[in-house]
Amino acid sequence: MTSTPFRKVLVANRGEIALRVMRTARRLGLGTVAVYSSADAEAPHVRAADQAVAIGGPLPAESYLSIPALIEAALRSGADAVHPGYGFLAENAAFARACREAGLVFVGPSAEAILAMGDKAAAKRLMQQAGVPCIPGYEGADQGDATLAAAAEAIGYPVMIKATAGGGGRGMREVACAGDFAAALRSARSESRSAFGSAEMILERALVGPRHIEIQVFADRHGNSIHLGERDCSVQRRHQKLIEEAPSPAVDAALRERMGATALAAVKAIDYEGAGTIEFLLDPAGDFFFMEMNTRLQVEHPVTEAITGLDLVEWQFLVAAGEALPLTQQDVRFDGHAIEVRLCAEDPARAFMPQSGRLALWQPPAGVRVEHALASGIEIAPFYDSMIAKVVAHGADRETARRRLLAGLQGLVALGIATNREYLVRCLANPVFMAGAATTAFVAGASERPEQREADGEAQLTAVAALLLLQSSARDDRHAAGPIRSHPLAHRLPLPMRFAAGERQVSATVVRVDARRVTVDIDARQHAFDLVEQDDTTLRFVSDGVLEHARFVRTGDRLWLQHRGWSLCADDRTLAAPPVQAASGGDGNLRASMTGRVVAVLARPGDRVETGQPLVTLEAMKMEHVHTAPRAGVVAAIHVAPGEQVAAGKIVLTID
Repeated sequence: MTSTPFRKVLVANRGEIALRVMRTARRLGLGTVAVYSSADAEAPHVRAADQAVAIGGPLPAESYLSIPALIEAALRSGADAVHPGYGFLAENAAFARACREAGLVFVGPSAEAILAMGDKAAAKRLMQQAGVPCIPGYEGADQGDATLAAAAEAIGYPVMIKATAGGGGRGMREVACAGDFAAALRSARSESRSAFGSAEMILERALVGPRHIEIQVFADRHGNSIHLGERDCSVQRRHQKLIEEAPSPAVDAALRERMGATALAAVKAIDYEGAGTIEFLLDPAGDFFFMEMNTRLQVEHPVTEAITGLDLVEWQFLVAAGEALPLTQQDVRFDGHAIEVRLCAEDPARAFMPQSGRLALWQPPAGVRVEHALASGIEIAPFYDSMIAKVVAHGADRETARRRLLAGLQGLVALGIATNREYLVRCLANPVFMAGAATTAFVAGASERPEQREADGEAQLTAVAALLLLQSSARDDRHAAGPIRSHPLAHRLPLPMRFAAGERQVSATVVRVDARRVTVDIDARQHAFDLVEQDDTTLRFVSDGVLEHARFVRTGDRLWLQHRGWSLCADDRTLAAPPVQAASGGDGNLRASMTGRVVAVLARPGDRVETGQPLVTLEAMKMEHVHTAPRAGVVAAIHVAPGEQVAAGKIVLTID
């Protein structure tokens, strides 16, 4: 067998996965090279590498997706290997081929293997030939709208539309009835064309309430192949994974052996080399069907590392250098249970819209594994994936792992932008998840809001927000540390306050009883606080005889607060004019719901539109978001053009 040793690896990625790969590379004595866009010039992965090379502008197409720029960076830095991480070009056959032609070792499978499995239609045909069970569907070359609509009718609704070149939930739509098919197909094609440069689709019968089970596989160039058990990735939102665990609560030893053998048959069918994942859907009857193969390391690989004790990135390096796999199938041992959640910069209260901006306060918890590339004050750019960190817990059993992860998430502090942290907490505490019964329908079945905050907890959180708004307003210098020293004449005078907490408008009355005691009246309920200590980001106080603390950041009139594991964003409106109720239909201005790039404008000036009609499509953090008409009327002006980058809140279209 050919040996391909290397001494320095360029990581063709960013963020937490770049740091993850570099950590193992450094342990193995390999040199590391980072690449960065103009948006990432000060990013942690750049500072962590031995060398770093600028590769272009902030948009992925200008930098992390530019094959010539990456190859040039590797050659200029003296790297002799390239690790693609995941996302971007990790499953791009042209990139693997370009590395090989440039004399660089690609830490991944061959271009031929990537090509074989990268096209979902061709991959399904190949798996059918190998005897791997596949979901019935349509993988034909005729991509006409009428042909696909007819195929969907023949398959029977619900059907799944999937981009043949897709991944990560992009270019994927589930369609419940024929009336929704045309719009879903148009949207999936647009998203796929933007993300992958291809609008080709396949159709599959949509299974009702299945589990998403994936098998981690490895193969070397010596003909050895093994699997490292399964991961359950059923908890998903819009076909993007939120929570992953290993092993699956739904897979016993016999089923694991059958699924593992099937996965290895798929690997042998394409003469695979390196790390990969065979993804299956498991129906309630215990039958499983091939979905796709990911020819790379997965985001959720840490849960497999936790239960096997292995470093999968190290295995990737070993296989890429031409060495044999370190273990045989009989050597693989599983220990306990592990669960991972994906912390994303998105706002669950606003339909999970992606968020960008400054992360004012970041504090990862102890006792769990946190993969991240974050720091207090770092900017979260709108150009890349919304996932900003992964939190992983391991325990002797599933319940121990779940409790550890829940405690870790409740202690994790990420303030300054909206995240899904609290949403993940509610998912982990949901009785369905606790019972190990979550399927791919879990999030939708819980109306995307599993378990709400208790009323008492909400009231306490709101009262603490009022207290902190007053405390931080009273500082002569809001950046100075130390306790608040208010003027003695301010004691006992009731101070009216107004602030917005999400969609809720809150009126409060705050009274400084003495130098330490403060009362807050909200909704005819009084909360009493004895202040103990305060600095820039932490307030300690006694409430109902219990010493507690809250973490917070104030930026202008906005307060970000975390207390008892719950979060709140409050905007001080005390000195602002009272809000005026807008007429039905709003003011006719359609505003960008987040910072992003205009993908399509679906109307022209003079067009008559109806309420809810799609008008503008924005792309942010690798997903498309359709903005609809706020009211019926005539399009008076369009303020943006396709390809333009817009900030959140910008007026993109006006309706008279």
